[in-house]
Amino acid sequence: MSVRLRLTMWYTGILSATLLLLGLGLYLFTHFIYYESLKTDLKEQADLIDKWISPRPTVSLDGSMSFNFNIPGRDMLRSSNMFFQIVNLSNNTVQRSPNAKDADIQFPNLTQQKIQQILENDSAFDEVKIQNLNFMIYNKPIIIQELPSGNVKVLGMIQAGIFLEQYDRIFVLLRWILWISGALAVSLAASVGWFLSRKAFRPIEQVIFATNQIEKGADLDRRIEYYGPRDEIGQLTETINGMLGRLQDAYAEQEEAYGAQRRFVSDASHELRTPLTTIRGNVDLLEKMWKQTALQAGPEAKEAMHLELSLEAMRDIAGEAERMSRLVNDLLSLARADAGFKMEKTEVELRPLMEEVARKAQMLPRSTEWLTSDFAGLEGVKVYGNSDYLQQLLFIFIENAFKYTDSGYVRLDSFLHNGQVGIRIEDTGIGMDKEEIPHIFDRFYRADPSRGKKSGTGLGLSIAKWIIDEHNGSIEVKTIKDVGTTFVIWLPTAAMQNELPVTAEGHSLPDGNQV
Repeated sequence: MSVRLRLTMWYTGILSATLLLLGLGLYLFTHFIYYESLKTDLKEQADLIDKWISPRPTVSLDGSMSFNFNIPGRDMLRSSNMFFQIVNLSNNTVQRSPNAKDADIQFPNLTQQKIQQILENDSAFDEVKIQNLNFMIYNKPIIIQELPSGNVKVLGMIQAGIFLEQYDRIFVLLRWILWISGALAVSLAASVGWFLSRKAFRPIEQVIFATNQIEKGADLDRRIEYYGPRDEIGQLTETINGMLGRLQDAYAEQEEAYGAQRRFVSDASHELRTPLTTIRGNVDLLEKMWKQTALQAGPEAKEAMHLELSLEAMRDIAGEAERMSRLVNDLLSLARADAGFKMEKTEVELRPLMEEVARKAQMLPRSTEWLTSDFAGLEGVKVYGNSDYLQQLLFIFIENAFKYTDSGYVRLDSFLHNGQVGIRIEDTGIGMDKEEIPHIFDRFYRADPSRGKKSGTGLGLSIAKWIIDEHNGSIEVKTIKDVGTTFVIWLPTAAMQNELPVTAEGHSLPDGNQV
């Protein structure tokens, strides 16, 4: 059963119960008021007759006394629909009103038990059938006070009756009106409720249709159209549209991540294939040359040729094996970063670390001048981090500077600003275009157009970015094509380790970019 049908049935059931209670209450209230008014009229008319009757005493031959009553004429009666009868208890005679005589209406005889009940209640109303017609009768006793004893004596009974048939027909008609109008109202309400519920749930149907379309065709661009008020349905539609937008963004990010992963695997395969191909080629070459020289050359020539070829092949194998080892180590570092690896950190003194890095960098292969400061400004300055990874971070930038700087200099210095340490690596190398800066930290991205011109894996800056992030740091880049590049690494001091990293705003380099 659909929600729309259930709501319609609930609405119809509640309306039916409401109409039933309302109609029953209206019927009972009208019935009570109407019949109470009839009783009031009967009582008033009986009281009026009681005032106008004149009991006349009559003495019989045996000395007993009886009373006769005269009933008023037609001019004393308010309605021709009322009938009156006076029962004389002293002589057991009955007098009826003229209209009762004309209609031959005779009220039921009063038994002694009934008279006693009337006397105890002062008056009584009865509903009886006379000639198969419904009547309401009001009974009122006629009493006098005897002198000189003061005792009360009942002389007779006034009976006032009214014909109820026409009033009963009115209430039968009223019942039919209530039943028919109620049934029509419920039917109309059910139809209108079904229509309104269908209109109200139309956005829900659109939601279902849209989600089915998305499920079948992955159409995340589709949105639910809703032009109604911003009620619960409107808020639900807006929420689902927002959710679809977020799903679309998430799928786009996922596709981008999958694309980056595919590129990563492709580039990694390419980088690993090159040294492996070199190693296999050199091994095949050694095998062929050994066989060829063994057949054609003499013993001494064979030995010299074997030695020279072996040394050259071994150098190639060693070089490519070292390159592949670096690549595997870099991939391992990035795999740890992706897996959420948290490095162990302690307070590290920066001056000894910087001096050690400067000393070791002096021994790296280079064709440029190596310039450093004395790092005296870092005396007593500590950062919260890992000494090994900080050295690896600096060597990544220094080796890149040496690699892409053929002449000029590479300089390493440092300074303090706003509770942060700035470590600057500046070179006079080939530089980069500004459009390349957002991508230099991507894996396997190489800013130089030809991959083979400069050796490297293209993973160093990705690892450097991970180390900087792990130390809550940031990095600035300033570069000019064919002029040089400057990197500034910002690290918070140990005193600020619990604060958010301060950006380089206010001390950024000209034409610099912060990452």
